[in-house]
Amino acid sequence: MDHDLPDVTDAEAAVLQRLWDAGPATARRLRDALYPGGGPSEHATVHKLLDRLEAKGYVGRARVDGALLFRAVVERDQALGRKIAALLDKLAGGSLQPLLTNLVRVKRVTADDLRELLAFVEDLERKKKSKRDRR
Repeated sequence: MDHDLPDVTDAEAAVLQRLWDAGPATARRLRDALYPGGGPSEHATVHKLLDRLEAKGYVGRARVDGALLFRAVVERDQALGRKIAALLDKLAGGSLQPLLTNLVRVKRVTADDLRELLAFVEDLERKKKSKRDRR
């Protein structure tokens, strides 16, 4: 996970969400999705957000069939992981336990969720052990 990714604003996050959900898009398509009925000022806003996201390393652009398409170059999981790591550092001294405890309490984690999480952790441990054994 890239800890050097800069934070994104809520408006930038809305653009990223759209790119993650719908894939590459033109600025016009993004404007229509984010600001239905929007005009030139909303179009300029979307362009500014895309420029900032590109400068931060989250978005790339390419000309395809004469149209300028924007796409997310950072995976949603990577951005989420970075944000969670920053939150943990800031609010919990890097400790995962307070975050997990609060998620279980607030989000009403189901037994299936916990089983899936446990299977994920066990899989990570197996991979880590396998990597150590190969050395």
